Parts: sequence; C-alpha cells; structure tokens
Amino acid sequence: MAMITDPDDLGQGVEIILDTAALTFELVVGGNLSDDGVTGQGVYSFFKDAWKTDATLISYPFPAITITPEQFEFVKGWKPANDITRNLLRSCGWREIDEFGVTNREYMGIVSLGSIDAGDTAYYAFEGDISKTDFNFAGPVNQGIQTFGDFGSGDFDRRAVSLTTYIRTQGKLYGSATTGSIGLSSLNYITNRFPLAEAVDTKITASDTDIQTLSPYVGMSISYGTTVRSIGDVDYTFKAVVDGNNGTAEQINEFVQYALRQGTDIDENSSGVVGDLANSLTAFLGNTLKTKLGVYIDNFHPNDTNRIIFTDNSGIERTFPFVASGSLAFNANLASDDDAVYRVFFTDTFGTAASTLVNDNAGNPISGSVGGFESIGFDFDYDGNVQNGRTAGTDADVTVVAIGLNTAQYVSATAIIGRASAQNISLVAPLERNYSNPDE
Repeated sequence: MAMITDPDDLGQGVEIILDTAALTFELVVGGNLSDDGVTGQGVYSFFKDAWKTDATLISYPFPAITITPEQFEFVKGWKPANDITRNLLRSCGWREIDEFGVTNREYMGIVSLGSIDAGDTAYYAFEGDISKTDFNFAGPVNQGIQTFGDFGSGDFDRRAVSLTTYIRTQGKLYGSATTGSIGLSSLNYITNRFPLAEAVDTKITASDTDIQTLSPYVGMSISYGTTVRSIGDVDYTFKAVVDGNNGTAEQINEFVQYALRQGTDIDENSSGVVGDLANSLTAFLGNTLKTKLGVYIDNFHPNDTNRIIFTDNSGIERTFPFVASGSLAFNANLASDDDAVYRVFFTDTFGTAASTLVNDNAGNPISGSVGGFESIGFDFDYDGNVQNGRTAGTDADVTVVAIGLNTAQYVSATAIIGRASAQNISLVAPLERNYSNPDE
C-alpha cells in the first residue's frame, strides 16, 4: 500500500481513532493504512470532514491549525495518542500545544531526496550527540523527529543546533546532509528535504569479516589531531591521518568506509570520534582516491603514489610529484643468458662521449643484470628529473640497450617515458650463434 493522501481512506474507528475524553487521535496500521503512513494534510482534511459531518465531534474544539500543507499545530490539548501515531505522520512538521496554549512538543519533518534501497535504514544525529538514531523505517525517509519537548515530553530543546542525516550501508556509496547544507540556521517544524542517496560502490569488494581479520586491513588505523606531512618536499597541515599499512588505495578506502559504520571510537588517539558520526574521509573519483578536507594517508602502497590526491587543512589538493613507471621486457635469448645486462640512456646523448644513464625515482641509474627475468620494473621521477638540463614534467626520449654473451646478441630500442604507469619497453635480442671465448 502507498502513503495515504486522501482523507476518504481514513475510516474512523479503523485507520484512525478519535478519543474526545483524552483529546487524542490514534493511527492504526490496518485497513487502508500501512507503514507508509498518511500525510499531515490527509489527517487535517479528515478532521475537517469529520467535524463537518459528525454532530458530536463538532461540539469539541477543532484539533488542528494548518500553516502550510506541510506544517501543522495540534491545539486545544489535542495530540497524537502515541509515538506509533507520530511515526506514521508523513510530509509534515508539527507542534503539540496544550489547552493553555503551551507548546509541549515540536517535530521537524524530514524527507530524503535520492535513491535509498528498501532494505537500508538511514539515521540522524543532532550536534553534540554521541550516538546515532535510526529512522523508524527502512528505505527513503519521510518522518517527523522530535526537536523540542517540555518537562513532561523529554525535557530537551534542540531547535538551535544542527542536524545531520546519514545513509551508510556496507558495499554502497555513503550519503549525508546537514541542516546547514540545505540552508537552515535552526530546526523548524515544517517538512525539510535532505539530499540523501546511496548507490553500489564498485570499489568495495572486501567483506566486514575480511577487514576485521585479514592483512593489510588489520594494522590500518585512523588518528585525529593536527599534524604536518611533507609532499614533494613541502610541508602541509592535516587534521586526520589514515595509516594504510602498505595497502592499495582500494584497500585503504575499504577500511575507512568500514570504520565509518562503527558506533565506537575509531581514533587511535582515543579522542572519542565515533565512526558512524564522523565526517567522510576518502572517496574515489574514477580510479583516483581523493581525501576529504584535512585528511592524509600514511604508508600507502608505493604503486599508488600517482593516484592519491590529498586535501590539506586549507582545502587545497596536493599530490606527490608524478612518478612514471613501467617495465623492461626481455625475450628468451636475454632472459636465459646468465651474462645479460641492460642500460637505459637519454637518447639525445646516446652514442656520444656524453652518454648519460637515466636515473630512477630514487636517483639510481636504470641499469643492471637481466638475471634470468623476463621483465624488470622501473620508475622515473617525471616531475623532478632534470638530468642533462632536462625540463622536468616533460616526456623523456630514451634508448634502451641490452647484451648477453652466449645466447643474446646486442639489441637497442628507443622509447618515450611519458606521464603514465605500466609503460612497457620490449627488448628482443637475436640469438647469438658466433660468440666464443675459450679462455673463460
């Protein structure tokens, strides 16, 4: 059944019960009324029809004042009979005012905008809360939440604080929205709409059990507190650090999303940052992992240096100087030659007395023994290498040579090291048939 909007679908004594002695109205699931509830406008319209046609009811004060189709006041002592009734009111906010004109309760209507799966439950927290409160029904949100209660109705007033709504489900993209983000400076008693949605997170493949028990997740941590980290030899300030324990960008993000669903302190420094109330820390944009404001990642896998973007406390995105990477591929003649060696030169000086070996990211020449390998990886400081007056941040023309003794002839190949990963340079040496060194 769908949410009721037509007052004709509310039958007195079936879906709604009026108690003129207690001055209450009770909504009862059954008949036409399901957990999908009934709009505040539908209830108000039912009151109008009932008071107009019922000779007994019309002798009692009318129970409600409408301000807008989504804002009501239950007056003259009339009120919902119980919280079940309150939870079935849809698309409305309201006040409950006693016979003396005193406000006993106030409720803010919350409606989510966006897709939330039927089996997933959103939640909310007021500023200062140390634990979350689930909405009463799974799926898209349409519910009133209490923001004020007098001494007999909870004794609290949260109308001047901020409110955050959340949807965080394992394996799905998270969503949240605050009253500030929708332009509210205080909590009113009208319906407010919050952008709140989820979708399948294709970057999440590990289960919660995996994260709780397997490496590298075990050993990852989150620490809050002002800290300084160096990126490209420049210091920047951050307010939270994720220790990635040599995990990939995907694994680090999986751990972070898991932590943000925990109702416990997730801060390694024990500051009391509750996971399911904490701000988001990371998110993927394509295959690039981006941190949220003030978040740094320590100890990520070196292969992911070029696909992590850090956002410092000033809101500026920072990245490490680009490290190009790839591999040298050797054919069988080279791989099987115990004496085979390789060298990588800058092409512009190759073949001259000024020939220069290309340095890797650590500053060491890209050269060595083939050592029986069919492939050897290399990296290159694309944004920082200035050998021989090279312009940093530009493609490097290189000449790669290899030579063995007994099975591999001399071979050379030209290539370009660009701003990319997984670049492959192939060396195919002809079979050596004529080398001879009897004295060895």
